[in-house]
Amino acid sequence: MSEERLEQSKREQQMTYGTKVVIIGFVGGVFWSLLGYLAFYFNFVRIGPALILMPWALGDWKETYIGQLIGVIAIGLLSIAVAFLYRAILAKVLSIWAGVGFGLILWLIVFYVLNPIFPGLKTVQHLDFNTIITTLCLYALYGAFIGFSISYEYAEQQQ
Repeated sequence: MSEERLEQSKREQQMTYGTKVVIIGFVGGVFWSLLGYLAFYFNFVRIGPALILMPWALGDWKETYIGQLIGVIAIGLLSIAVAFLYRAILAKVLSIWAGVGFGLILWLIVFYVLNPIFPGLKTVQHLDFNTIITTLCLYALYGAFIGFSISYEYAEQQQ
C-alpha cells in the first residue's frame, strides 16, 4: 500500500511556458476580438474583426456574421505570434502598464503602419471619434491581458 500512491498525492503534469504563451495568446485574441465584434454589432466602431480578412479573402461573405467569426479565429491565431513577441521583449516586466503600452503600440501599428494593406480601413483622421476611442481601449485592454498574463507566468517559472 505504501508503494501505491494515493490519487491526491500525485503531482499534476505542468504545462510548459511556451504552451501557456500559446494559450494566453489565442484566448486573449479570441476574447478581445469577440468584444470588438460586439462593439461593431452595437455600432460603437465601424470596423469588425473581419477587417483582418480584407487583404486576402475575396467576396462579400466577409461582411456577414460568418466572416466576422472567421475574423475572430484569425485574430486568435495571429495573437499567438503577438504573445510570443511580448514574451521575447517584455516578459520580465511585471507591470500592467507595460502591457497597456504594448497594446497601444499595436494599435499604432495596425491603424498607421498597416493601414495601406487594409482596403476597408479609413485613415485615423477619417475615422469617427467612437471608433478611435473604442479601439484604443480594446487594444489597451488586450495588451494588459496578454502582458500581465505572460509576465505572471514568467515570474512563476522563475520560482
